Amino acid sequence: MAEAKSAIELSHVSKAYPGDVDAVDNVSLSIREGEFVVLVGPSGCGKSSILRMIAGLESPSEGELLLHGEDASKLEPKDRDIAMVFQTHALYPHMTVRENLEFALRIKGAYSATEIKERIREAVDILDLAPLLDRKPKHLSGGQRQRVALGRALVRKPKIFLFDEPLSGLDAKMKNQMCVELGRLHSRLQATMVLVTHDQNEAMTMGDRIVCLSNGKIQQVGTPMELYEHPANEFVASFIGVPPMNIFAAQWTRDGLYFEKAGVPFAVSEEFASRYRSIPRMLVGVRPEFFTISAAAPNAFVATVEVLEHLGYESLVYAQCNNLSLVVRVPPFENFDVGEKIYLSLDEKNIHLFDISTGASFR
Repeated sequence: MAEAKSAIELSHVSKAYPGDVDAVDNVSLSIREGEFVVLVGPSGCGKSSILRMIAGLESPSEGELLLHGEDASKLEPKDRDIAMVFQTHALYPHMTVRENLEFALRIKGAYSATEIKERIREAVDILDLAPLLDRKPKHLSGGQRQRVALGRALVRKPKIFLFDEPLSGLDAKMKNQMCVELGRLHSRLQATMVLVTHDQNEAMTMGDRIVCLSNGKIQQVGTPMELYEHPANEFVASFIGVPPMNIFAAQWTRDGLYFEKAGVPFAVSEEFASRYRSIPRMLVGVRPEFFTISAAAPNAFVATVEVLEHLGYESLVYAQCNNLSLVVRVPPFENFDVGEKIYLSLDEKNIHLFDISTGASFR
């Protein structure tokens, strides 16, 4: 089976703003046709600047940007066959939903009345907008306005959809519903989609691949589970996952790895020791689900329960081991008292190791 062609290709792209602000630093990325890619990272990491360069709202300071193999620097935004959905929805307040959907098609002047009607019908069916067609934006909920914004992009039938923080203004329930809506839309259209978010839950839910960024640089590109299970560095490990990975410093002693803030040793196998003993000091990462609460055992260490958070489908135990704070994921039926002593066991197979200076993963 032939590999899908690239819809978007960034080659050594940088973007600098006045005042020597480097928003994007030497980014290279290929997005395949029909792929759903999510750019995720904290505020100021460069993800929105990348999106705006793809849309043609900004120009790269350096590097090359290709759309379907064509140099994008030669293309005006209107000629890129891209539809962009913003966080603010940007609906015309004096127009009904139907008029908002029709406007972009009518102003372009390239479609007959019959074709406009058919495109509106398709978008209405896909996004279930029929009950809203005669309402104005002020009479719509946040989720409804976002669906209309999606519909306005959809009627254009672009080759590429760009989404800039489209769900950030929604409550938790509506955000979850819209994540599903966007996933269904992508499955139905098989169009190329690029979404920007700071919410890694959204990224994990929707993306075929995730591009994790920090300080204008790509930290890792991969499927959601690749980033979760095999983070390339400490930043990705701590950013992807809710609650985040437990990360703490450790050093080698004759008793094994010594967890510094916890003040406890952790015995490891000879194989593990021979592989990593040349690294005198490192960061250890452990996902909350990989701690086991059990009876006292040779390799277990004692922690004190500080907070127990019941989430229905699971519980989170926030505990303290000397000066080390930990979060442990447990089944929902587990119950503990604040102040209770618990024993935490850990399998060395589930440990992540990172360079204490660079943050790069050793495993």
